[in-house]
Amino acid sequence: MKKIVVALGGNALELENTKPSAEAQIEAAKKAAFCIVDIIEKGNTVIIVHGNGPQVGRILIQNEFAAKETPSMPFDVCGSMTQGMIGYHIQQTIQNELKKRGINKSVVTVVTQMVVDKNDDGFKNPTKPVGIYYTEDEAIVLQKEKNWVVKEDAGRGYRRVVASPNPIEIVELSSIDNLVKAGQIVICCGGGGIPVITNDNGDLEGVAAVIDKDKAAALTAKELNADELLILTAVDKVSINFRKPDQKDLDNITVEEAKVYIKEGHFAPGSMLPKIEAAMDFAESKAGRTSLIGSLDKAADAILGKNGTKISL
Repeated sequence: MKKIVVALGGNALELENTKPSAEAQIEAAKKAAFCIVDIIEKGNTVIIVHGNGPQVGRILIQNEFAAKETPSMPFDVCGSMTQGMIGYHIQQTIQNELKKRGINKSVVTVVTQMVVDKNDDGFKNPTKPVGIYYTEDEAIVLQKEKNWVVKEDAGRGYRRVVASPNPIEIVELSSIDNLVKAGQIVICCGGGGIPVITNDNGDLEGVAAVIDKDKAAALTAKELNADELLILTAVDKVSINFRKPDQKDLDNITVEEAKVYIKEGHFAPGSMLPKIEAAMDFAESKAGRTSLIGSLDKAADAILGKNGTKISL
């Protein structure tokens, strides 16, 4: 049996063509829970890291529209809010699915802080757009009043941009590890973790940033000495020449082969590329570790080697 870190995208908790309500997110979480419990049912230890892109975006919109009535929450606080909300939905639906199958296990969500380097290059040139669109005049005011970095976004208006620094330390790691060793199913590092820095006093301090969920999952897998990192996405397998007549689906590739494919430009930035990079990071961190990239629907098959793309040394 294996210890597996599962990276679940925030979009996996959204139903297509459905208003993104809490009720709809619960329905989407039920599907994810069914697939994850398939893996647990086979005796594997599972740790879940989830994304939060769509969800934190909506919280930021709510912030803006309610700003005249109640103070807006800082960006790191919005991230923590999504950890609680999404964690609640995932843990409840997994608990219900475990009960249906007669599996006696507990599920817990850990609100997780992720340390980033305050000198990370990402802070020097923030590029990750968040929140709503503004006019140029509004953008100028926000830059002055809130000290935000606001940039024009593809001719559609101006948006706030924040840094996307690399995760370097999981603050609650020992608690997560103890829960895993106690047989708990742990949901942690939601949205990549709440970004924090160590300030000049040596204290932790939240910052406005977006941590890549897959990078956070790779770090979690390494720190917990997992056997496998399973990154779930919208496709069954990684492909080269994606959506071209000569598209080729990949079953098994080495880290070195993945590096060649990256140089050839096969993986889109902001889409498949960060998943490949996270998979490579984990696979090459220690002999015997493997990464898998595949679809949620066929997650259990990926673990059995029947689907997905396997990346190893």
